[in-house]
Amino acid sequence: MQIPPALRYTKTHEWIFPDEHEAMVGITAHAQEELRDVVYVELPPLGKQVNQGEPVAVVESVKAAFDIYAPVSGTIVKTNAAVTQSPQVVNKDCYGEGWLFAIQPSRPSEVNTLMTADAYTKLITSEQPS
Repeated sequence: MQIPPALRYTKTHEWIFPDEHEAMVGITAHAQEELRDVVYVELPPLGKQVNQGEPVAVVESVKAAFDIYAPVSGTIVKTNAAVTQSPQVVNKDCYGEGWLFAIQPSRPSEVNTLMTADAYTKLITSEQPS
């Protein structure tokens, strides 16, 4: 499973590309594999102020709907219209074209509270059934 080392990760399976001006956010390969076929994505409005850990978007699959949480606090500065028009992009390229939104962090140090790729790998490995 792909877990890019340059990203930071949440326990709720979001990733963020750390950047002080425009931090891209999406769901991990583990999350999209659990969801299976993504059929709908609801993104936050531009300019929305969000707090770390707050639900800000929704991803629906044929199985269920899941909240997507803000990995850091800040302002939504960009959304990916491509995923609302073709939600399956999230399944095909969750770390690339399937990104969801970008946040301008108001507290950049919050990134340091998130997991590294190694820590996230340990988390998802421990979640696997024995």
